[in-house]
Amino acid sequence: KMVDPTLAEMGKNLNEAMKMLEDNQRKAEEENEKKYARKDIPGPLQGSGQDMVSILQLVQNLMHGEEEEETSQSYRLQNVGEQGHMALLGHSLAAYISVLDRERLRKLTTRILSDTTLWLCRLFRYENGSAYYHEDDREGLLKICRLVIHTRYEDYTLEGFNVLYTKQPVIYISSAARTGLGQALCNQLGLPLSCMCRVPCNTMFGSQHQMDVALLDRVIKDDVESGKLPLLLVANAGTPGAGHTDKLGRLKELCEQYKMWLHVEGVNLATLALGYVSSSVLAATKCDSMTLTLGSWLGLPAVPAVTLYRHEDPSLSLAAGLTSSQPVEKLRALPLWLSLQYLGHDGIVERIKHASQLSQRLLENLKNLDFIKTSVEDELSSPVVVFKFFQEYSNRDQTSHAAQASTIQHPIISNERHIYDTFNQWLGEQLAQLVPASGVDVVELEDEGTCVRFSPLMTSAVLGTEIQDIDQLVDCLKMKIPVLTSTLQLREEFEQEVRRTVGLLYIEDLGWPGLGVVRYNHHCDGKNDDKQEKELEKINTELLKKLNELESDLTFSLGPEFGGQKNCVYIGMVTEDLDVSELVETIAATGREIEENSRLLENMTEVVRKGIQEAQLQLQKANEERLLEEGLLRQIPVVGSVLNWFSPFQASPKGRTFNLTAGSLESTESMYVSKAQGTGTTPPPTPTSSLAKHRLPGQKAFKRSLRSSDGFSETSSISHCDELDKMDQRPPTLSPGQEQGPLEMEKAEEQKEVAQAKTDTEDIHSDKLPPDCTKVEDQASQR
Repeated sequence: KMVDPTLAEMGKNLNEAMKMLEDNQRKAEEENEKKYARKDIPGPLQGSGQDMVSILQLVQNLMHGEEEEETSQSYRLQNVGEQGHMALLGHSLAAYISVLDRERLRKLTTRILSDTTLWLCRLFRYENGSAYYHEDDREGLLKICRLVIHTRYEDYTLEGFNVLYTKQPVIYISSAARTGLGQALCNQLGLPLSCMCRVPCNTMFGSQHQMDVALLDRVIKDDVESGKLPLLLVANAGTPGAGHTDKLGRLKELCEQYKMWLHVEGVNLATLALGYVSSSVLAATKCDSMTLTLGSWLGLPAVPAVTLYRHEDPSLSLAAGLTSSQPVEKLRALPLWLSLQYLGHDGIVERIKHASQLSQRLLENLKNLDFIKTSVEDELSSPVVVFKFFQEYSNRDQTSHAAQASTIQHPIISNERHIYDTFNQWLGEQLAQLVPASGVDVVELEDEGTCVRFSPLMTSAVLGTEIQDIDQLVDCLKMKIPVLTSTLQLREEFEQEVRRTVGLLYIEDLGWPGLGVVRYNHHCDGKNDDKQEKELEKINTELLKKLNELESDLTFSLGPEFGGQKNCVYIGMVTEDLDVSELVETIAATGREIEENSRLLENMTEVVRKGIQEAQLQLQKANEERLLEEGLLRQIPVVGSVLNWFSPFQASPKGRTFNLTAGSLESTESMYVSKAQGTGTTPPPTPTSSLAKHRLPGQKAFKRSLRSSDGFSETSSISHCDELDKMDQRPPTLSPGQEQGPLEMEKAEEQKEVAQAKTDTEDIHSDKLPPDCTKVEDQASQR
C-alpha cells in the first residue's frame, strides 16, 4: 500500500521523541551539556537555531531537572502506553491536516466528527445525540447554558441582556457539585450571582450527598411565583466528593414539569458502557445533555472532554457555540478518534470494567476491617469508595461519653471530629505514599468530615492500578489501624500525665496527628519577655535533640511547617506498648537537666567575671605592697641594679588562681613552693536523669516490658541472671605471683560460711561462738 511519506516521518519522529522524553536515566555524556541546565531567568533566542534532538533534550531537562535537584530519588514520566501515543499523534496530525485544501479538509473533518459522535453515543447509550468537544470540562456546560438562554428567550439574539430584565433566569446546582462551578458559569455568562441557586442535599432520608428533590420543587415554585424563569438544572451522576448519584428519574420529571433543561455530569457515567448499569445511572440516558471526561477514564493524555446533547435547531446550536463552521475547529476530535479506534469497543469496556472491579475488591476487604467506616451509595456496585477511620465507643465508654456530651455537647463533638479529621488526613497521606499506584486521595465531605477516597475510574487507567495494588493497600491499612487506635487511646493519658508533671505544659493542637504536643517551661527569675522567649526556645530545641538521640520508635519534631506552635515538642504516632508515664518523666527530667546545665553555665560565667575583677584589684594592691617593701632606691634604674647585685631582694611571685568549684580566688604561693598545681576540691557531678529504667537487651526506650515469672521474682526487680552476672564480676583478689591452692580454697569457703553465720545470728556475742568458728576467724584474720 502507498504510505504518505509525511505521515510516516511524523510517526517516526513522534516515537523517537516519546522514547527520549520517557527515558529519564542520566548518561555520562549528558553531564557535560551544561548549556541546557534549567535557569529561572529565560535566555535569549539563539540565532543559529537547534536541531530536534537538542530541543527535546532541553525539554527533558526542564521536565525532570527540578525534581532531581530537590530529591535525589529517580523520577520517571508516567508511561502513557501505545494508546497514549495515538492521542499525541492526533495533535500532530491535526496540525498537518489543517494545511490541506478546503474541500478535502471539510470532508475529512466531517468524517472524523461523525464517526466519533456515533461511537460515543452508541457506547454510552445516548441515542440521537450531538457532540461538542472541548478542552476545559466546564466549557461544555457553559455552551449548554447559552443554548438554553437562546431557546427560552426568543429575542435574546436581537436584544441581548435586555430581555433578561423581564424574567431573571435561574440555574440550579447541587450543594455537592464542584467547588466554584456556579460562580464560573455566572462570570462567563455575564449573569449576577443571584441567578445561581444552590440546592441542599438530603438531611433526613436518603443519601446525604443527593439533591433534595422535594426542597427543589418548593424552591422552583417560589421562583416562578416571584417572576423568575427556571432555566437549567445541573445534576450529578457521581458527586465529586463521595461519588453518589442524584435521583435522575425524579429530577427529569421535575424538569419536564417546569420546562427546564437537565444536564448531568459525573464519574459514574462511565458505567453506561458496561453490560450491567444501575437504574439510577441508567436514567442519565434520558437527560438533555451530559459531559464525559474520557481522558481520565481510559488513561488517554491530551484528549478533549465531550458533551453530548439533544437539540433540534442547528442554528441555535451554532449561535451558542456548540457547532462551528470552521473545519479546523472540528479537528479537536481527531486525538479521540484515533484513540477509540486503537482501543476498540472491547478495550474501552474492559478498562471501565477493570476499574469497577478494583473498587468492588477494596469495598469487600474494608467490610472485614474494624474501625473503618465506609460511605458508598451501592454496596453491590459503587465506582467510588470513600472510607474513614472511626473508633466506636464501648458500652461503658459510651455511657460516660454520653454523660459528658450532655453537659458540654458542642465542644466535645467539635473536638472529636477535628481529631478524627486530623487522623484520617494522616491516614490518607500515608496510604498514598506507601501505595502510590492505588491513587487514593483525601477528600473533605460536609457531613463525614475528612475521608480517604478511592476512585479508580479517575486514576487506575493512568497509574496502571492492579488487583495486587489493592491487596497491598489493604495490608498497609491493617498496619496503620492499630497505630491509630493506640494513639487515640493514649492521647488522654498523655495529657493527664503532662498536666500532673511540674515544669511541663500541655499544648492542645487538634490538628496534629500524633500523641500530643508538650512544652518545657523553665523557671523565670524576673527576666524580660524577649530573653525568656530565647531561653525557652533554646531549652526546647535542646530537649528535642536529646529525645531524638534516644533509641526509641517515637518521632519527635518541631511540628508542621506552617500553623504550628513555637518552642514545642511534637510527638508522633505511637503503639500500644508505650509507657506514657516513663515518656513524660523522661521529658521532664531531660528538660530539668538542660535547664540546670544552662543555669550552671550562666552562674559560672558571672562568677568568673567577678573573680577576674577581684583578681585585678588584688594584683594591683600586691604590686603596691611590693614597691613599698623594695624601697625607693631599687626603683631607680642604675642604682636599683647595683643595689640588687650587692643585696638581692628575695620575694616570692604573688599571683592569683581562680577555683571554679569553690568560686573563690586563691594565692599561687603554694604552687611555687610545691612546684605543682593544686587540684582543689572535687567538682560536683553533672546532674543527670535518675530515671534510667532498666531495660532488657534490645528493648527500646518508652516500651512496657512484659516480665515473666522465670526472669523476675515477685519481690525483686533484679532477675536471677543479673545476680549470676554480679557474682561472676567479683573474683577473689590474689597477690602477684600467688596461686590459689586447695588449702586457700577451703579457707575461702570456710570464710563464706562464717559470714553467713554472722548474718543469721547477729544477736549472738562473739564469746558465745563455737570454737571452730573462732578458730576460722583467727586464721582469716592472720591471713
